[in-house]
This record gives sequence, C-alpha cells and structure tokens, in this order.
Amino acid sequence: MTGFYKVLFVVVLLFLAGACGRFVNIEIVEKEEIPAVKKDSVIQVDKIAEFKTMFKQRKLNMVIPPHTRIDTIITDKQNKTMEIEFSDDFSCIPLRNENVKNYYDFVKNYFGDEYKDYTIFIKTMGIKIEDLVPNFYRNVDTFDKNRIMDYSFKRTTPIIENIDKPFKITKGLYNRNISLWQSHGWYYSTDAGRWEWQRPRLFQTVEDLIPLSFVLPYIAPMLENAGATVFIPRERDWQTNEVVVDNDTKADIKNKFYVETAKDKKNKWQVSKTAGFAVGNPPYEVNFNPFEHGTTRYILSDIKGNAGVKWIPDIKETGEYAVYISYAASENNVSDALYKIKHAGGITDFIVNQKIGGTTWLFAGKFKFKKGENNYVELVNKSKENGLIVSADAVRFGGGMGVVLREGQTSGRPKFVEGAKYYLQYAGMPDTLIYNLNKNKNDYNDDYKSRTEYTNYLIGAPFGPHKDKNVKGLSIPIDLSMAFHTDAGITNNDTTVGSLAIYSLIDGESSVTFPNGKSRLACRDLSDIIQTEIVTDIRNNFDMAWSRRQLMEAQYTEAQRPNVPALLLELLSHQNFLDMKFMLDPKFRFTVSRAIYKGMLKFLSVQNNLEYIVQPLPVQNFAAQFDENMDAKLTWKETIDKAEKTAVPTGYVVYTRLDDGGFDNGVYTKEPNFIVKNLEKNKIYSFKISAINDGGESFPSEILSVCKSESKQPVLVINGFDRICSATWVNGQKFSGFLSNLDAGVPDKVDLGFTGYQYDFNPSSLWLTNDEPGHGASGADDETKVIAGNTFDFVYTHGNALKNNGYSFVSCSDETIENGEVNLKNYSFVDFIFGEEKETEYPKEYENKTKGVLYRTFTKPLQVKINEYLTSGGNMFVSGAYIATDMFRVKTCDSLDMKFAGGVLKYNIATGYASKTGNVEINKLFGSKLTQIKFNTELNDKIYAVESPDAINPVKDSQTLFRYYDNQFSAGIGYKKEYGIIAMGFPFETIVNELDRNEFMLSVLNYLKIQK
Repeated sequence: MTGFYKVLFVVVLLFLAGACGRFVNIEIVEKEEIPAVKKDSVIQVDKIAEFKTMFKQRKLNMVIPPHTRIDTIITDKQNKTMEIEFSDDFSCIPLRNENVKNYYDFVKNYFGDEYKDYTIFIKTMGIKIEDLVPNFYRNVDTFDKNRIMDYSFKRTTPIIENIDKPFKITKGLYNRNISLWQSHGWYYSTDAGRWEWQRPRLFQTVEDLIPLSFVLPYIAPMLENAGATVFIPRERDWQTNEVVVDNDTKADIKNKFYVETAKDKKNKWQVSKTAGFAVGNPPYEVNFNPFEHGTTRYILSDIKGNAGVKWIPDIKETGEYAVYISYAASENNVSDALYKIKHAGGITDFIVNQKIGGTTWLFAGKFKFKKGENNYVELVNKSKENGLIVSADAVRFGGGMGVVLREGQTSGRPKFVEGAKYYLQYAGMPDTLIYNLNKNKNDYNDDYKSRTEYTNYLIGAPFGPHKDKNVKGLSIPIDLSMAFHTDAGITNNDTTVGSLAIYSLIDGESSVTFPNGKSRLACRDLSDIIQTEIVTDIRNNFDMAWSRRQLMEAQYTEAQRPNVPALLLELLSHQNFLDMKFMLDPKFRFTVSRAIYKGMLKFLSVQNNLEYIVQPLPVQNFAAQFDENMDAKLTWKETIDKAEKTAVPTGYVVYTRLDDGGFDNGVYTKEPNFIVKNLEKNKIYSFKISAINDGGESFPSEILSVCKSESKQPVLVINGFDRICSATWVNGQKFSGFLSNLDAGVPDKVDLGFTGYQYDFNPSSLWLTNDEPGHGASGADDETKVIAGNTFDFVYTHGNALKNNGYSFVSCSDETIENGEVNLKNYSFVDFIFGEEKETEYPKEYENKTKGVLYRTFTKPLQVKINEYLTSGGNMFVSGAYIATDMFRVKTCDSLDMKFAGGVLKYNIATGYASKTGNVEINKLFGSKLTQIKFNTELNDKIYAVESPDAINPVKDSQTLFRYYDNQFSAGIGYKKEYGIIAMGFPFETIVNELDRNEFMLSVLNYLKIQK
C-alpha cells in the first residue's frame, strides 16, 4: 500500500471512528475459516494469516469500530475471489461511496500483487459494504430499487388538505403520511398499583416528556408545513379543555349544537350501517371502544352542495384548540368532502378523502376559539363526485383530560402526557390487535407495542398488525415511522453521550423483507440519513464534538414491528448533565427537529423519485410602520440557511389578526414587503410572516402590531425580547445542575416538559430507583403544567395599553433599529420591550469561538442609535428584568456599557434578584392614580414568570418612581429634562391586571409629556 493511500485511509477511518463514538460490546464467535485452495502458495496463506493477526492486534493502519472482528476470509483461486467478512460491529458506521472505496483500496494494496487479479468482497452482517450505502448518497443509476417502497393499493389524494393555503407544495412532502411518536408516557403500573412515569424525573424533566417537547411544537408542524400528514398514536393537543359534539348526544341535538340541513327533500341525512363514536358515560373501562357505541350519518353528494351538518362547540374558555373530525370511510365515499372550520380568525376550508381513514380521530389543525362566539365545524355535501356518500360523525375540540380507567382510577392527567395505550383506546383502535396485547396485565409492554401496531393498522392488509396482517385497517399508505427516545448513560468527561439510531433488518417473523417483498435495508437508509442530518447540524451549530454513536441493527420492538421503513432514535442521554444542557435549550430542539424533518424529506425524495426542496428558515428584521397614506407597510428580510442551498424563499405569506382574534388564512406576496390598506380606526392589526418555497412553509416570524387611534402621529413599540433558553446552570465537581430559582430560562412560546426544580446536585449520587434517581433528581410539583414563555407577541400587550389611552402606534424588531432600517428620530416616543432578554451563553463553548453569546439587551450598535435619539430630544420607556444586570454583571460588559447605562439611561444597578412577590409601590412623583401594582412571578400558562427582576438606582438628575414592596429597593427610575426616559427592572407586559397596565402606560406618557 502506498504512503498516500495509507494516510488517506487512516484519515477517513479516524473520522469515522470519531463519528461513531461508543459502541455496543457484542461478543462474536469466529466462524470456522474455509482453508485456501491447495495450489495457493505458502506466501499467500501466510499473508492472510498475517492480515488476521495484525488486525486482531490492531497493528494495521486501519481504524475501525471497537470490538470488530474478522469472522472469515475466504479465497477461491479458481474463480479468483476473496471474501472478507467482518463482524456485525463493523456495520455501525455510516458507509458512503468514498469510504467504501478506501476500504477496498486498502485491502487490495495490503495483499499486493499475489491477489491483484482477484475480485474482493468486503462484508458485514452478510452484506457487501457497498450495499449499505443509502440510496440517497448514491448516483441514481446505482440505486437499489428493491428497498424503494410501494403499495399494492393506489395512492389516492391526501387524506386531509387545507385548501385555503395561498400556496402549493410540489417538492416537499405533499401527500406523504408519516407515523411519529414521542416515546413513553404516564401509565398505570399493575405491579405498583399506581399511575407513574415510565422513566425517572431528572434535570427538571422526564424522558416521558422530553421527546414530546420536540415532536409536538417542532417536528410535527415542520412536516405538516412541508405538506405531510402526521399520525401520532398519542394525544397531540395540550389544551386541557375538551368539547365533543355528536349526533348521538341528545343534549347536543336539543341545544342545537349538532344541526343537520338538507334542501333537497329526496336527499336527506340518514343513519349509516357503520357504527360511530358516542361519548357515553366516561371514564371508560378498559377495552371499551367509544367508536363502536354510536352511529354515523350519511347523505349523497351533489355538485351544488345542498346539505350540510354543523357541530357547534360550547367553548367555556378562550384558547387554542385542536380540531379532530371522524367519519365512516368506504370506497363509495367522496374523496373531497368539504369541511369548514369557523374560528376566531375566520373560516378555513379542508378537503377530506373519506375513502380512507375513518372510525377514528383525524387531526385537522389548531385554531383559536373564543368563549361564547359563533364557532363551528361544518360539513357540506358539495363534491365533484356526484352521488357518492358523504359521512358525518363526531367532532372534537381540544385534548382534554384522561378518560380511561385502570383498576378504578383515571390518570388524573391531561391526555397529552398519557401513554399511547390509553389514547388509542379513545381513538377507536381494536383492542386485541393494537393496545391490549397482554390482557391488560402489563400496560408498560402494551404501550410501546401499541405505537407500532397503530402504524400497521393505519395501512392495513397486507401490512396490518402482527396478529392479523390481513385486517383491512384504514388503507392509509404510511411512508415511514419514527420512535423518538432519549436513553440513559453518563460520561466521565466534558463530552455528550450523543445520538444512537436503531433499525431492524428482520421483522417479527424473521423476514428480511416487508410484506410486499421490498428490502428492509430501507430502514437502515432512513436511520443513516436522519442520524447524519442530526449529528451534522448539531456539530455545525452547538458542539463540534457531539458523539455519533452506533447505526445499530437490533430487534427493538419500535424498530422491528412497523411494516414500513422505521427508525428508533435515541437522541441523547437524559441522565447525562451535558446532554441535558443542550436538550433544555429551545434553539437546540428547533435545530434537531429541523434535521429530523430534513432527513425524512431526503429519504422520501428517493422513495418517491422526486426532487426535494427544504422549507425556508423564519424571516428576520421585521417592521410594521405607516406609510404616507397611513396604511400599514410591512417589511422583512429572508434568513439564509447556510446548510441547505435549496432552502431559499420564493415568496411569503402575510397572516393578519384583528384585535384579540385569531390569525386569518394569509395572503401571498412575492416580495419581502406588503401594504395593508383601509385600516379601521382603533383596531389593532397584528401580523406575522412566513417564508415559502416549493418545499413548504417556514415557521412564522415574531408578531408585530399597528393601530390608528386618536393621535395623528404614532409612537413606536420595539420588540427586543428574542431570548429563548434553558435555565441557568452550574457545573462543578461536587455540585452541578440547573438553578431555575435564579433564572428559569425562557421557553419558546410554551414549555411542555417541566416537572419541577432540581434538588439533587451531587454528581456522585447514584441511581437507585426511578423514585430515587440520583444526580439530577427533580420535583414533580409542576409537571403536566403548560409553562408560558416568550410568545413573541408582547407588542400587542404594550400596544393595547397605548390604544386604550388614545395613541396610535407602530412596531418593529430591535434588529431594524440596529441596522438603521427604522429611524428612531421619526418618533416622539419609543417603548422598548426587553422582557427577560439578557446575555446568554451556549450550553458548551464552541471550539472556534464564533458562537459567543446571544441576547444582549443593549448591544453596541443599539447603544449608538439610542444615544443619538435621546440626545436629540427623544423619549423612551424601557422595561425588562435584566436591563441593569446585562450592563454591569455579565462577562462581556465593559466600561462603555456602564457609561451608557449611567450617562444616557440614567440608572445604575442596585442588585439582581430584587423581588420574589412581584409587588411594586408607586411613588407620587410618577403622577399616577395607581399606588401599587403586581407583576407575575409564578409559573402559569398565560404569561411568563419573572423570577429575578433588577433593582436599579437613579443617577444624577433621575429619580426613583417605583419600589419593590419586599425590600424597598428601587424598581424603576424617571428622567425628564433635555430628553425623557422611564426605565424599570421588571417587564411591563407581566403586570397582571390589564386595567393597571392601561393606567400605568398613561402615567408613563404623561410623565414624559407625550402629546397625542
């Protein structure tokens, strides 16, 4: 072997070894080796023996996965072939054309001229290593078509489609169906006689909730934004209220919550022979199927749509609710049943393919419904397919609480935290095929098996559940499945346990193919691609040393049982502190979720022979101002995705909300700007922007608002609160963990996985039981609560107080101020929202030092703009929990920061952690009717908690206007001379009472003498 090849091969294999990280120690017994042909020379035989000996002693210039052995080396002189079979351990690395070639080159060069005419085969798991390269990483002409899935039945139109979206997806996941689930859940232990988690509470969460925190807010929406329909065998709505409207509920008919209409006397709604949902008398005993105890209704379709049915929910509390529909499916049904959902933002139309699915809950989307308003879901019998069946059953709003009894008791928890077993009962799945495989004696086993059998039942014959693969099922062609977990393990150094991908090449009947004869190597392809995307994106954005663990073939149920390409992902270790520092960071969750979505997209692009395009990233630098006509002028910029060249926007969607309603269906615009005309007076218009391309839609931007009120000139509200992060942490040899009592971090909109504060900080504490899990052990007093975070919608709260006092306002992001896109000097008054913005470090220092810190309140460019504005006579109101801490007490602050705070903003730091009660006294100098106010310091689902507000002291000619009741520390200051400023160390939007916010804002405006 030449020196060049040796160096190249060692470099490649060193990279792979680093990528592979830790491996399972599987003991392999070497097979009896077939001796070389007798005519082989002694030198040749010795060369093979030498290779084996050198390999075993790890003296070759080959770096391969630990524990790998040579099972056999077989030479055939007559056919001039050599076959080298490595143990299965070798297969755990990702194989690509490049490193496969390097392996072959190494072997050929090692054996030299004696075997130069031989064809060499290198195998592991009995498979040639070149055959383990996923199709996605090959040239098209070398694809293994036997691992590209198809179905015996024709793929029809999507089972459900929002037809009011102002764009089409042609190169994403349109008409693809994905089965996805978030590991464990709250379940009943027959051994313990109690409901409990399946894993321990560690580092303020539990594995039963960790994957949920990725799947529900990130992965599922990303896949749906790409056009896919996502099926989750657990409740996906964290709304604890639930309303079910059904034709079998007498009260619904009596109160006209369920209303049928038919203009044609010959074509009326009738009772179907197919059973349907009936609420009955929950809670339900085990195995009770509510979809077998009611009736369904039907009518024939017509082109005009002369009949319909409405489900009108009695919403008791305004909020976001998932909408689920049910119907009876058949080949005689229409494929374009028209549903209209009336919500707080308008009406959204859906088309449902009633030929498939049915007799279960079908998720349509989440919408805002207001208490006491005319909300409804309507089904119209209008169809292009005249004379076919249109079916109607129940409609459900919201997730609700658990309704399944186990030994006389329900879970007492919201459905979304319960295990799959209980949701699948409520969703009408057949018990002995899906969720009751152990005669209700082992809910733990039933739970993880039920998720896979649900996937199989969605498809049906011949891909059905293992107990009956020929059951009809729901005829939904599922393209892939993924089980999301976090496993356990601890490292003894500053490294992560990392990401493990598990797939199975054999099913439960020891078959290496799917029921249609296609190769289960598709499972390895899927696992390899997704693991590659995850590790690459984490290394590029968070941790260059993130461990890529095995690409492991194993017969785990959630990898083995699905009759579609399947992956069991173990993302990280919930037991390892460094892994959890990443996991609790919402930015990390977004990045990982996007990687998973991209991996599925790339896998399915090959499966369906389609060019793929990645959906864009959210836009940035958003501003909403008035133009010369007092119309709302919206501007923004695209965000470049350096990792994905296809993720380029080709257009945008502008969503609009009026006052406290919901957002509408959006309007398309090609350019990064938009004019909204004919604004009504004294109405708050709020906007969010998404970027789109042929691959789908990005997540939305922050929400900005405008309002034309009594004042001729608007004031400016600036959103500077961008921070989302985990709780603060401490990392020592004898004390490490999360200190939420000091800084709980900021959830991205909501946190679904918080259980309670950590109380065991001793790294030496060992796991004893799930109830006593050692280091990281955390409380349970807040679990199942939905914790409010940064909604990126606080401009509305500030703007509403301005509107209620007769002031017009516009708004923008702080980046537009820094970049000079919005000029502060155009406004007599500016209101800076800083919330809980403050300098925040990454979970681990990035090796190239380019990541630095995020979320500084007053960055240097912003300081320049504010200084110019105030010294020219401007007026500013600034509120935030860390507006002083971030200028005096963080690593990167300097004398210029302190000079700006004292000399320009007119305050100095007194202390952080200034109040725990949130009670504030108002000084008479403020000139307000208020004498005291309260801001929120408690975790809840309405507004984020302020656990560590700043106390700030006046300097020079400024004065204290507010004091914390706890200790009389100065809570805020005022200054009004050549310019005006009011600054306070707690966020305005967290003032609990709306009337207090209105009066407080009026006092701010009066103190600063702002004219209307």
